[in-house]
Parts: sequence; C-alpha cells; structure tokens
Amino acid sequence: MDTLQVTFFAVLAFGGLGILHILFSKPTTGSAILAAMLSAGFGTYTAIQIWSEGVVMFFTNHTGNLTGIQVWWDLVMCVIIALFFIAPRARAVGMNLTLWALLAACTASIGLLAMVARLFWLESQSEAPASNASPAKA
Repeated sequence: MDTLQVTFFAVLAFGGLGILHILFSKPTTGSAILAAMLSAGFGTYTAIQIWSEGVVMFFTNHTGNLTGIQVWWDLVMCVIIALFFIAPRARAVGMNLTLWALLAACTASIGLLAMVARLFWLESQSEAPASNASPAKA
C-alpha cells in the first residue's frame, strides 16, 4: 500500500472509533481540547497538502467528474447542517456567528472544529460558576 491508501484506512479506522465512542459512551458534554486538537491536526494536514499540491488541486478534485462534484455538495451540505445545529448554542454563549460561519465556509471541518472547540470552552466556563455555587439556604 502507498501512503495515500494508508492515510485513507487510518482516517477510516479513527473515524470509526470516534463514531463508536459517541454512540456507546454517550458523552453529555464536548471536549474543547479534543476539538481544538482535531482542528489543528487537520489544519496542519491541509497546510501540508496545499504546500505539496497547491490550492488549485481543491478545484481540480471537486470539478473533475460527477463524483468530485457529489463530494463537494456533500461537504457543503455537511457544513450547513452542522452550522444549523451549532448556531443556537453559539448565539447563547455570545459567539460572533457571522465570523465563525465565514471561517467554516472557507475551511469546512477545520473551521467547524475550531468553532466547536470555542463553543465547548465557553459553555464549560458558563457552567463552572453554577457548579461551584453553594446551595441556597432554606
């Protein structure tokens, strides 16, 4: 197997493990650190790809055939769906939704993961004082 095939199967395996974790561990809160690490890791991988193959390869990859266009539409729809679910929570904690949506529109998963990391962090900060407060006296 070449490097690209190994990368494909590694992403498939780690993605599968991630899905299994979400399904069976039933987390109730997200991890800001994990989301930030995934954003940074995927951003680094993307930077290497751009350095190696250039920005034009994004266009070439998504316009070369019907499969490439289908993958492009799938990516666009996933970003819109994710923003649809994230937006109310982001507004509730005071995030600048316009700037985060622009970042997600320009970078897809990289921006979405960064946005989710910020959202999880802000939510954890707003919950921290409530959990440390002493119970009301009767």
